[in-house]
Amino acid sequence: MMRTLVLGLGEGETTDSPYARYFNPRMAPLPGHVLEALSKGPVAHELLAPFARAGALQEDGHGLAETAYTLAPDGSARIACLTEMPGVTPAMWDWWFAWHGSEAPRYKLWHPLAHVDVAWADGEGDTGRYVGRTSNIVEYVGARRMNVGVRFVAPAAIGFDAGDLARRGQVAICGRCLMRDLHMEVGWLVHLIRPVPGGSEMRSRFWIGGPHVNPIGMTGRVGRFIGRTAAMLRPFSVSQATELLIHDAQEMNHLAAFLPALFAEFGPDATGSGS
Repeated sequence: MMRTLVLGLGEGETTDSPYARYFNPRMAPLPGHVLEALSKGPVAHELLAPFARAGALQEDGHGLAETAYTLAPDGSARIACLTEMPGVTPAMWDWWFAWHGSEAPRYKLWHPLAHVDVAWADGEGDTGRYVGRTSNIVEYVGARRMNVGVRFVAPAAIGFDAGDLARRGQVAICGRCLMRDLHMEVGWLVHLIRPVPGGSEMRSRFWIGGPHVNPIGMTGRVGRFIGRTAAMLRPFSVSQATELLIHDAQEMNHLAAFLPALFAEFGPDATGSGS
C-alpha cells in the first residue's frame, strides 16, 4: 500500500516518533544578512566563484559575497549562503547528513514547513554514511512541490583537499542535485562547515542549471547535448534562485538551533542512537 505523503507530522509520526518533540513549525525570521542579500537582488557573477573553484571554500577568510545569488553568463545560477551556528560543531552536521535520510520524521525536523519525505535510493536505512549514496527527497522550494535528490560525493571528487579539511577541523558535504521527475542532473551543492570561536559557520554554495545539466547516468557528447538543450529550454530563473536562497537559510538556521540537543540524544555517543 502506497504511503500518503503529508507536510508536517502525520498521526503515526507524532505518536510513534521519538523525534517528534523536536518538530517545531514556528521558524525564526530570516537573519538580517539574508534579508539584505534579497533586497539587493542579483550580484555581479564575478563575486561568486564558479563550480571549478569549489574547493577554494576551505581556505581561510570570506569572499566578497557570502550570502548572495547571481545568474552567470553560462546560463547557470550561483547561490551562496552563510549560516552562523553558535554551539554547533562540524561533526554534528556530518552525523546529520547520514542520519536524517532514512525516514521522513527525521527529515521534517529540518524544515517543518517545506519537507515532505525522504528515503535512500539504495533501499537501506541508517548505515551511518551518506557519501556514495543518493537521497530521494520530496520538498517544497517556494510554492513548488518537487521530487528531487542529492547524490553525495566525496569532497576530493570536486577539488577539496581531504587532508587539509581534517587538519582544519572542517567538514565539506558535497552532492549532485537531481530532478527525479525529469531524470536529470541539474547542479551541485556544497556545505562547508568550519569551526569558529563559540561554534561553527556554514558556507553553502549551489551551482544550478547551464552546463551542470545532464541526463542521469548518461555521459559523453550525447549527454552533454541533451543537457545543454534542456538547460536552454528550461533556464533557471532569478525567482528560483531567490527561493533556493530563502529555503537554504531557513532550514540551516532552524536546525542549527536544536542540533546540539538532537546530537546529544541520538548521536553516535548517545545511549540508543535511534539508528
